[in-house]
Amino acid sequence: MAIDPQTVAAPPTGPARAPSRPPGRIRRAATTHWYAWAMVVPVVIVLGVLVLYPLVRGIFISFTDLNESNQRDEICTKVLGGGTECVPNPNAAEFVGLDNYVAILTGEKGEFWLQFVNTIVWTASCVALHYAIGLGLAVMLNRKIRGRGIYRVLLIVPWAVPAFVSAFAWKFIFNERNGLANLALTSIGLEPVAWFSERWTSLFTAIVTNVWLGVPFMMVALLGGLQSISADLYEAAEMDGATPWQRFVNVTLPGLRPVSATVILLGTIWTFNMFPIIFLVTEGQPAGQTEILVTGAFRAAFEGIRQYAFASAYGMLILSMLVVFAVAYRKMLSRQGEVW
Repeated sequence: MAIDPQTVAAPPTGPARAPSRPPGRIRRAATTHWYAWAMVVPVVIVLGVLVLYPLVRGIFISFTDLNESNQRDEICTKVLGGGTECVPNPNAAEFVGLDNYVAILTGEKGEFWLQFVNTIVWTASCVALHYAIGLGLAVMLNRKIRGRGIYRVLLIVPWAVPAFVSAFAWKFIFNERNGLANLALTSIGLEPVAWFSERWTSLFTAIVTNVWLGVPFMMVALLGGLQSISADLYEAAEMDGATPWQRFVNVTLPGLRPVSATVILLGTIWTFNMFPIIFLVTEGQPAGQTEILVTGAFRAAFEGIRQYAFASAYGMLILSMLVVFAVAYRKMLSRQGEVW
């Protein structure tokens, strides 16, 4: 007997279930790699406490007039019979907007533009000499020469010496009366030089000191880059009749481009903020004409009536310049085909 399909009762069905929503990208990453997040979180917390909070606090202070005399919101005095009485400070720090930045950039307070020129000359000279001398030494040490290991150790010694020790040593070398530099000049019949009495000779002493300190790092980094270049490239270039200079320009320099991009950027940032050499070698002599931006910020914050807001504005300007330089530098490398 045929069964009418219309008479067959359909199985009971419940309400239609909505399709489950796939987990989000962040949730999926947290679920899959929870152990990695667990390891990263302590580092993020430490960086937040040591870096992020001071940065945000510094930005806020730069928009106030905070200094040593108005940093307290209350003035507390001892009263007879014991105890203290506190009253609001009528001269407490206030929000002043961009006044600190205007005062810095217009020259109303401080010597920003003099220090800016000094910083540019100081940074460009040091980084250029670091790279040129470091590259020359790296090329020399990359060859098979007798005593290469000893040379490498000796050339790294300046990097191992604390910066303040090197600063005092070079300051003694350039001492006007008893320094080795003037003794060398007088021994060949030249007049001694008052190194710290003129702006450019004083800055020259700091540049020499920093070059002596910074060349070892550049040399080691570039030596590692040289050793990563395949010897087959040099053999092929030599078979094609390339001269040593042509091999250097067309094989060595392109092979060092990724390393060079990194060390030049790091060297620029480090030198731009190199505080101890200027502070200890030249001490700003003569009359503050060899100060750079970081030493200017330090003196605003810790000498005389401490201008914390003014120093914070200095710091924000320094940070802004370095960020702009890093972004522009990265874009320049991207246009050249470097993935960085």
